[in-house]
Amino acid sequence: MSTVDEKKIPTPHIEAGAGEIAETILLPGDPLRAKFIAEKFLADPKCFNEKRGMLGFTGEYRGKRISVMGTGMGCPSMGIYSYELINFYGGRNLIRVGTAGAMREDVHVRDLVFAMGSCTDSAYLTQFRLPGQFAPTADYTLLRTAVDAAEKRGANYHVGNVYCSDVFYGAAKPEIGVQWKDMGVLAVEMESAALYANAAYGGARALALMTISDSLVTGEATTAEEREKTFVEMMEVALETAAAVTD
Repeated sequence: MSTVDEKKIPTPHIEAGAGEIAETILLPGDPLRAKFIAEKFLADPKCFNEKRGMLGFTGEYRGKRISVMGTGMGCPSMGIYSYELINFYGGRNLIRVGTAGAMREDVHVRDLVFAMGSCTDSAYLTQFRLPGQFAPTADYTLLRTAVDAAEKRGANYHVGNVYCSDVFYGAAKPEIGVQWKDMGVLAVEMESAALYANAAYGGARALALMTISDSLVTGEATTAEEREKTFVEMMEVALETAAAVTD
């Protein structure tokens, strides 16, 4: 297990003590989705965080110790929580379980999308001051394991690039969608680039797994409650992946 410097915890954003968070962590944006996953799937879940309303729980799934915690929306919020989980709490396998908007006709509502790579308009990556453009990518072991889990379930899924945007409401959104679509990008979301960059910087593994909640192509959309409680296939694929990679 990774060594944790207890002097650094609790952090400004997470009130857990040493050892309360597992090395493998599911990261939904919505803290209520974290609560739903913990109560529905984890054995004996214990709440380790309520600070700022960002709920976090640790329990067991198939005999493996797993945590789940909300991250909020956007690269800055994901950046804070994933950084603290990796560098202060010893997180080693971080799996985003979120939603995304389809950008292509062949990607449908409720399909799963595995972000092999994350294109972005976010300035988040500039902090690393690299002499070029960093390509945020998923960990191959997590990606392969998750795809295998989806295959076994017979899930409808897609693997490829996503577009990680800082903008949810944008004046040029339709035009931008067409441009990224022309480059083969599957869907748009708001957290994967920060997660992948922080994992790379901290020596951890990360995967962004999303359910398509709406389509920029057809206009079809799910409700907020459906996004919180009914995207069970994504949750189960993520948990099977988490159990498979946890010692």
